[in-house]
Amino acid sequence: MEGTKYQPLNKVMSNTKPKVVVVMPAYNAAETLRMTYAELPHDSVDLVIVVDDGSSDETAAIAREMGLELFVHNRNYGYGANQKTCYREALRAGADIVVMVHPDYQYDPTLLPEIIRPIQECKADVVLGSRLLGGHPVAQGMPWWKYAANRFLTQLENAIFGLRLAEYHTGYRAFRREALDQVNLDMNSDNFIFDQEIIAQFVNLNMRIAEVPVPTRYFPEASSASFAQSSVYGLSILWLLFRYEMHRLGLVRQRSFESLRRRYTAGPGTEGLLAEGKK
Repeated sequence: MEGTKYQPLNKVMSNTKPKVVVVMPAYNAAETLRMTYAELPHDSVDLVIVVDDGSSDETAAIAREMGLELFVHNRNYGYGANQKTCYREALRAGADIVVMVHPDYQYDPTLLPEIIRPIQECKADVVLGSRLLGGHPVAQGMPWWKYAANRFLTQLENAIFGLRLAEYHTGYRAFRREALDQVNLDMNSDNFIFDQEIIAQFVNLNMRIAEVPVPTRYFPEASSASFAQSSVYGLSILWLLFRYEMHRLGLVRQRSFESLRRRYTAGPGTEGLLAEGKK
């Protein structure tokens, strides 16, 4: 597989306690935000950032009342746009590890230490919380058609990406700072396909991707894409995989899969300035 070889950590995380920042991409999450936040293992988290994507309910007001770090979009831009703001602000806050936790209470917040452990142990750059490892998601409430589509798309993605993951379509994710810092976030979509575009970028850069089993909850307050939205999402993944394969084969180069950070290196004496800028 093409791609730049893995770059070592800037920090040896086994010797230095990393700063863990949880980001919550929120949209109309007023009924579940408190529950999600309450179950976070706060001794493992240094900062929680909520990005409200133009909610029509009291999500932003509740986040302010709870004293959380809050950023509010002036309108609804989309799930991908929300994540872009989440990661930009987490990196600006000095995060070493960024964990995306949906505030809709669908994923178990108490599992965060398990999600970040492979990164802390320097065994992974990206960790996905997989619903398809362990218990059967349909028994947990996942619609059968969504499960079938997940299986089909995952098998296709594994074939294109050369990996053996249980699933790619989870919203519970953790990232090493350097992984997020090296991908072109702004070139990705503002919509749901962002989740898979960033995975394609990581794969192209030979980032190490690990999985941790996570159970999920399905209930009315938990956000879930409709059949129509899921169909559009599935077709978007097929188009993404086609573009990635053309890029991998060198037939049609895609700038979105390439790293701006890996185009250059710091000259003599510049390292100290870069380190000072991160403080």
